[in-house]
Amino acid sequence: MRSVVRRRWPFTLRGTGALLLAAAAFMIAERAGIPELLYFATLLTALLVAAAIALLLTRGGGAVTRVVSPDVPEVGGTATVTVRAGMRSALPSGPGRWSDALPPGLAGRAEGTSPATGSALSGTGASVQVRYDMVGVTRGIHALGPLEVTTTDPFGLLRRRLALGRTTPVTVAPAIVDLAPLPRASGEAGGGRQTTTLQLGQGSDNLVARPYAPGDSMRRIHWRATAHRDTLMVRQEEQESSPAATVVLDRALSRWTPLAASAPGADEAFETAVTACVSVIARLVHEGYTVDVVDSDGSLLIDPVEGGDDGEARAAAAGFATLRARTDDPARRVVPASAAALTGPVVVITGTLEPDDRTALGAVAHHSALPVLLVVAERAEIEGLRAGGWKAAVLWPGGDVAAAWDDAMEEGYARVDS
Repeated sequence: MRSVVRRRWPFTLRGTGALLLAAAAFMIAERAGIPELLYFATLLTALLVAAAIALLLTRGGGAVTRVVSPDVPEVGGTATVTVRAGMRSALPSGPGRWSDALPPGLAGRAEGTSPATGSALSGTGASVQVRYDMVGVTRGIHALGPLEVTTTDPFGLLRRRLALGRTTPVTVAPAIVDLAPLPRASGEAGGGRQTTTLQLGQGSDNLVARPYAPGDSMRRIHWRATAHRDTLMVRQEEQESSPAATVVLDRALSRWTPLAASAPGADEAFETAVTACVSVIARLVHEGYTVDVVDSDGSLLIDPVEGGDDGEARAAAAGFATLRARTDDPARRVVPASAAALTGPVVVITGTLEPDDRTALGAVAHHSALPVLLVVAERAEIEGLRAGGWKAAVLWPGGDVAAAWDDAMEEGYARVDS
């Protein structure tokens, strides 16, 4: 209550003293008949009036601009905010204070002192430029601001609070956890960009041929194709291919609590699943895989992420800033129906498992070169799934994603707590 009254009280400590002194001088001058004291009280009153007029001539000028670096911070990551606001005043103003309103999804100390500003009559104008650090608390799009600047008159007697500009949306992405490299394996689970030689059949005579180009080595001439087409042909070069991987994030509401559908950050288990999802994407992309990210109903959650570019993986994480759980589809699948035909790595991230889910998961494990299952729950029976070919682990809500990933890659099974 006291802080609210203080915020609404327009006088500074110096101004409050001047006001009380003027009132006392008027009372004493009237009772004691001292004209000099009356002059002094009148002078103080005029000074207070002049200070109020000077503040009334102060106003914000132009829009408030905010620069956030990095522009998309992660949960738990720090970003620097630079704020600049224009000010206009017919008279110079004294030092004041500024504060930038932070929503619950962001944390930091967004307040401080602002320097004295010059008069706009001098042609220089004035501006307030401040900088502070903030930390992403929950993923989502948060409104930063407005900026509030408290200015004082040149005498430091009165203060005025100005709300400047509009809010600035800030996107907070889920945190990407560094995961261990994939195990070495044959086929599409080998990781990295693979080189393959296109062949029509068995033997060197069946290699794909193309017309000769200047600079090609004569040792690479495909003589049979040359004779057949009556033009110089060479063996096709090995071509680089980017293997494909699939990440399935099960958003069905039955796997999570109802809070997962209300707002980002509301359900701890779902938040852990989202963190695991973007972390797995980053690992697969780093390994050279082009990654498709789908829901358990088969719908794409983001555009495919090209392999080999770590920056693309971090940019893709921003697409999960506002992701929520959805109502269940009638099929109640834990993986899309098409997942059973996938031969590349398949990583499934889900919540509570049902008995019927094991059949669908078993079909995927028989085809995928690297089937990985992360179950975000307090407990789950996955030993049978591991025996069926899945590299599986149970991740406690809010637990260590990297430790769960390591556990899934091992032969044994242990629950990973926070």
